[in-house]
Amino acid sequence: MSGSKYLLDTNIIVYALKGLASVRPYFTIKPFVSILTEIETLGVKDLREEEFAIRQTAMEFCEIISLTPSVKARAIALKRKVKLAAPDAIIAATAIEEGLTLVTADKGFKRIKELQLILIEIE
Repeated sequence: MSGSKYLLDTNIIVYALKGLASVRPYFTIKPFVSILTEIETLGVKDLREEEFAIRQTAMEFCEIISLTPSVKARAIALKRKVKLAAPDAIIAATAIEEGLTLVTADKGFKRIKELQLILIEIE
């Protein structure tokens, strides 16, 4: 795992915040996240201020990747080819365009052939 660059899906951030040990190895080097993951992590309705502060600190540990024109174009192409929700298309497109391996627990990403993927089994 050392030297690899990971783009963490929102579910991996949530599992890390819950203390799941199986996602810990993906935080040994500074991970990347899509701006969509930042929005999904922080933009939870009725989130208590203490929990918001914890999530904000977690996001500060990550490298946030903005939505670029190339990511937008790739997301559109992915949505035209594979049935995906827009947030998932943007996250997958970010990983592809940035040359990162997506770490997720969402099996739906397996449909994207050009995506480097690590699928985490959560029990």
